[in-house]
Amino acid sequence: MMRAGGGATLLGLLAAAGGLVPGEVRAAAWNRAAFDTRSMDATIQALGGSAPTRSRDITFFATPDIAENGAVVPVGVTSAIPGTESIAILVEKNPNMLAALFNLPPGTEPTLSTRVKMAQSSNVYALVKADGRYYVAAKEIRVTLGGCGG
Repeated sequence: MMRAGGGATLLGLLAAAGGLVPGEVRAAAWNRAAFDTRSMDATIQALGGSAPTRSRDITFFATPDIAENGAVVPVGVTSAIPGTESIAILVEKNPNMLAALFNLPPGTEPTLSTRVKMAQSSNVYALVKADGRYYVAAKEIRVTLGGCGG
């Protein structure tokens, strides 16, 4: 049985341990400029990098070549590049190219899966940052609208 005030103590412990972070602090870590870009070059520049190198060590998985619903397109990426620090998903023909950015703590397996929204059929890029350099791989994903090819 919890005594009155026990919930407040738990919240205090979570805040002290860093489990609760004020919204302003979390928002400060968000790179809005990168998510507002419309080209790969602008996205990489906003992320602090330079021209990426094509890599066969980046693999797309569990992603259909044709997605039936552009609102929820499954995308999976694995990086075999040593020292992978982050993986970003970019959709070429979306109004804002950067769809997702995942920063990976050291020792984390560089594999992820998520769903992105696609405005239309497009190239999708996996942008991997490893040891301060950028690498890229691409996959074309077609989006069907009402049973018609996009």
